[in-house]
Amino acid sequence: MDNGMESMLDTYLFETNSLLDNLDEMLVKDEKLGDFSSDDVNEIFRIMHTIKGSSAMMEFGSLASIAHHIEDLFFYIRDKGIDTLSAQHKKELFNLMFRSEDCLRGQVEKVESGEPLDTDMDAFASEINNFLKRISTVEDDSADSGEPSGEAADTKAGALSAGASPDGNLPADSTAVCFIHVFLEEGIGMENLRAFMIINSLKECEMDFRYYPENMESNPDTCATIVEDGFYMAFDSEEMAAKAGDLLRTQNHIHSYELVTLPEQAPEPAPAPEPVRQTSPENSGQAVPPAQSEAAPKPQTPAKQPQGTPVKQNLISVNITKLDDLQALVGEIVITESMVTSAPELNQLNRDAYDNFMKSARQLRKLTDDLQDIAMSLRMVPVSGVFQKMNRIVRDMKQKLNKDVRLTLIGEDTEIDKTIVDSIQDPIMHMVRNAMDHGIEDNANDRIRAGKNPQGEIVLSASHTSSEVVITISDDGQGMDPDKLLAKARERGILTKPESEYSRKEALGLVMLPGFSTNQTVTEFSGRGVGMDVVKKNVESVGGAVSLSSELGQGTTFLMKIPLTLAIMDGMRVTVGSSIFTIPIANIRQSFKIMTEEILHDENGSEMVERMGSFYPIVRLHQFYGIDTQVTNLEDGIVMWIESSDRSFCLFVDDLIGEQQVVVKPLPAFLSSFELKSFGIGGCTILGDGNISIILDVPSLHSAALENM
Repeated sequence: MDNGMESMLDTYLFETNSLLDNLDEMLVKDEKLGDFSSDDVNEIFRIMHTIKGSSAMMEFGSLASIAHHIEDLFFYIRDKGIDTLSAQHKKELFNLMFRSEDCLRGQVEKVESGEPLDTDMDAFASEINNFLKRISTVEDDSADSGEPSGEAADTKAGALSAGASPDGNLPADSTAVCFIHVFLEEGIGMENLRAFMIINSLKECEMDFRYYPENMESNPDTCATIVEDGFYMAFDSEEMAAKAGDLLRTQNHIHSYELVTLPEQAPEPAPAPEPVRQTSPENSGQAVPPAQSEAAPKPQTPAKQPQGTPVKQNLISVNITKLDDLQALVGEIVITESMVTSAPELNQLNRDAYDNFMKSARQLRKLTDDLQDIAMSLRMVPVSGVFQKMNRIVRDMKQKLNKDVRLTLIGEDTEIDKTIVDSIQDPIMHMVRNAMDHGIEDNANDRIRAGKNPQGEIVLSASHTSSEVVITISDDGQGMDPDKLLAKARERGILTKPESEYSRKEALGLVMLPGFSTNQTVTEFSGRGVGMDVVKKNVESVGGAVSLSSELGQGTTFLMKIPLTLAIMDGMRVTVGSSIFTIPIANIRQSFKIMTEEILHDENGSEMVERMGSFYPIVRLHQFYGIDTQVTNLEDGIVMWIESSDRSFCLFVDDLIGEQQVVVKPLPAFLSSFELKSFGIGGCTILGDGNISIILDVPSLHSAALENM
């Protein structure tokens, strides 16, 4: 695929996924209200029209086909009014639209993964068409239930004869100056509704004409007439007919059309002029004007398409790879700026020259900081996209589990790095599913007896701190029982110490361990842990942490702390021997000097220190990495209290250099086989003097260091 097609495909996928997200949000909102608004009906029609056209352009036939059938359905609903549907039909329409959205998403996912699309969509298309026939039949029955009288009764009774007669005579319209005779493509189905869609499109363009058969939209019997002899539009002026002819070129499903002018009245009958037929382009989703026949009258003025007020486009979509490149370039600028301002040659300048240089350097630092902030902000997207998708998860599971649950969203406008948003979608989805399946009580009566609202609630919220986003998923369900979790862990053989030594927090944390799972024979509380080890792994892969709290009978809350961005972070530089390490500021709770009498030893002889009523092991970084250093006495160095999620320990280093915003660089690919992540190395950064500093990954450092102590 060349660059041009790849760019088109990226644009198509972005636009289609955005439209489907809007559709999903709209359907969930309207289903809660129990009805579609007229604006939403119009918006769904426009969404499907856009997806149909862009899919046809990209030659994705299955997507274009389904979108086209849904477009036809909502064209009819838009024309007749959503209020003409019964409550049962509206319920069926919601279910049909949700399944249509899933069908479209499934095809889009195949496009994204490079898989071949489904070629046979007839079954689902027939389902959409059958629903359209049902609601149109109800409309026809309701129209026939009244007794037409006078002229209306005569028109209805003589619709077929007044329309296109079997011998092809023109309709009996005494005021018409000319007609346009339209023939539809063969085998398109529901010809009466297709014809009415074309007529309605022209009416929306302020075309004034009459059409025959007159009751095509409500009388399915007119299908045969339209298939056999097409349909007619009667005009009072040739100019209006010419304008309508131009508009017909943009319509779909038209095989051909002809302009028929009536002969002038004469004493003797004169033969009608030979009608001139224009062939419409085949339906391909694109409007291509056909060649103008010489015999066809040309319009006096060009037909004016109705146009809305131009809207200034303030947003553009940018490939995430370009943002990555921009972020890397800004990082290089930051590093180079540090190298320039710390160059040893500056010491050779006289005082005035040095002061002038530093003045310019401070201005440069301000500009690079601003550039850095802008580059970071470009990658920030609100979490509302992920949050809104949870509405669909809750909606589907409500029907599947027969539970009455509402989802409350808080802080949807909180922004986070695009890469991280993509990484946390699956963990959030998994925790919402668990809350629905295992957290909320199965029986509403159990909630009533517990003094709760019969309707369960799941709260999904997001908020900012200085350097991270905090996302919580909480429910007001039955909570988790630590004793039963311990019992199940004992059965699975994954306890690492006696049950009596587990705190409540540690017992709840068992659901995060690999291999912790339950089956249906165990109590309702134990099923909560299935797959949570994967959730924890995914969150920690982007530098985040997961913790949970639960009260039996009150509910459960999962807490995720995630860095705002992976590209740039605030770090504390420390020295160990001749090496420089960077520790994320977010993981540092305290740095302090220690006296010999403050050091304690556990039963294994490992060093520990007391901080705020708790005891934490001390990890000597020079011993762990085997680095030669002159600072081996704890009193001579610095001890740092490090924390990540529920893991805390103290790190012994030689000295602190200071805080600095650093650009996170991935480790070279050839080091992947060494699994350095398992030894507490999360990446690296380039310092101002050109040296490399290792960035420590606190969670993996904790696991690796304690296992080796």
